Amino acid sequence: MISWGMFKDVWAFRGFIFSSVKREFLSRFVNARLGALWLIIQPLAMILIYTLIFAEIMKPSLPGKSSKFAYSIYLCSGLLVWTLFSDLLSRSVSIFVHNSYLLKKIHFPKLCLPIVAILSSLLDFTIVMGIFMLFLIATENFPGLVIVGMIPPLVVLVAFAIGIGIFLGVINVFYRDMEKTVAIVLQFWFWLTPIVYVSLPESANIFLKLNPLWPIIDAMHLIFVQSTLPKWHTLLYPATLSIITMFLGMFSFWKLQGEIVDEL
Repeated sequence: MISWGMFKDVWAFRGFIFSSVKREFLSRFVNARLGALWLIIQPLAMILIYTLIFAEIMKPSLPGKSSKFAYSIYLCSGLLVWTLFSDLLSRSVSIFVHNSYLLKKIHFPKLCLPIVAILSSLLDFTIVMGIFMLFLIATENFPGLVIVGMIPPLVVLVAFAIGIGIFLGVINVFYRDMEKTVAIVLQFWFWLTPIVYVSLPESANIFLKLNPLWPIIDAMHLIFVQSTLPKWHTLLYPATLSIITMFLGMFSFWKLQGEIVDEL
């Protein structure tokens, strides 16, 4: 299915991949006077707004946490991870259709396009997460060395998003309604994920824990709010789904890659 030769071909086009990521990053700020500063201003504004509303006005509390910043940290840590997931999924679903002009004019490994989507999303996430870290340090809420515990959940999240994304991206080439359908599904999915609310009735928890993002977001809450490492066994469920979706995504890509260009 996916051979070593395919990865060698992708490596040979690494210059194309990095230049595509750079071009996509800079294109968002071409006509903006503040340029790339907007990438800092937007997440910083989000963090400050949530902190002002929840720490100073609404003042919700988290069980066992007395810090006035606890809920805003809870909310932001979940939102940042959710944004990475939704951005990866949205980019991957549209990656072949939105780059049809490249696929028709230039001969290169099509696997480069999902990699460009992954790197672009991770670049944005890294910048925003860096700002969030500075906020945690400034408010004396930095979790310490347990911060390294975020790596395994993020790996699972990225694999899950890109697996679904490639699979649906291939389908989107043949059925163009898929991109809009995913956008609607993401709106519902957001509210089925423990990002905004802290606790729910036990009957709702049983149903919502079928959501594979639940343990990933919960892991981030444990790290950033409780300053403790995640419960690793809870990641087995989303990790298993990630492996399955990656297989489905790569298999569908391998099986239909020859027909993708003809359909575009």
